[in-house]
Amino acid sequence: MARPKNQGARRQQLIGAAKRAIAIHGLTGLRTKDVAAQSQLSAGAVSYYYPDLAGLIRDVHSQELDRFYWSRLRDAEFADDPRVKLCCTIRSGIPHAADDVDYQVLNEMHVQAFRDPFHARLMANLFEREVSLYLPILESGAEQGLFTLRASSLTIARNLVALEDAYGLHILGGTPLGADEAYNLIVANAENATGCVLAGVDVR
Repeated sequence: MARPKNQGARRQQLIGAAKRAIAIHGLTGLRTKDVAAQSQLSAGAVSYYYPDLAGLIRDVHSQELDRFYWSRLRDAEFADDPRVKLCCTIRSGIPHAADDVDYQVLNEMHVQAFRDPFHARLMANLFEREVSLYLPILESGAEQGLFTLRASSLTIARNLVALEDAYGLHILGGTPLGADEAYNLIVANAENATGCVLAGVDVR
């Protein structure tokens, strides 16, 4: 039986539904009927488009990583000042709250990366892409005399991405550390790394 011509739109619907289901149930306990409940389709319809639930999870991961990267890139495009760009990029790398679905899904995928080479490759690729967000900002700031880099731009960028990931886990885990405090702590690290005062930079 041929799939309907709108299968691309239907797959997008199911990817969005799976993302919501993952945020609620996690990956370990995820079932086809959980995706169906979020998509307003039957479990049979989900299986029709995705006979293998693992294939749907791979599509969710691939799409979510692309969305996350391009969203972060756009968040800093409005600014010309490297100091503003740096702060905007830091802010876009951490959850806004414990119920931030996008970050919940990404962290679930982090766990999956331990068990599946496909997901591990995606996470490694995302790390390098996130590092690449910081490199031109740091190098531009140094060229303009705004930053005095205390280490290589690559070292600083990698540390900033690692801090985003670490503080993000605390925010999602419901510890007393909130998004604003996490942002300020990463900015303090960036100040030490760049020799530039960043506190008070408006990132709205």
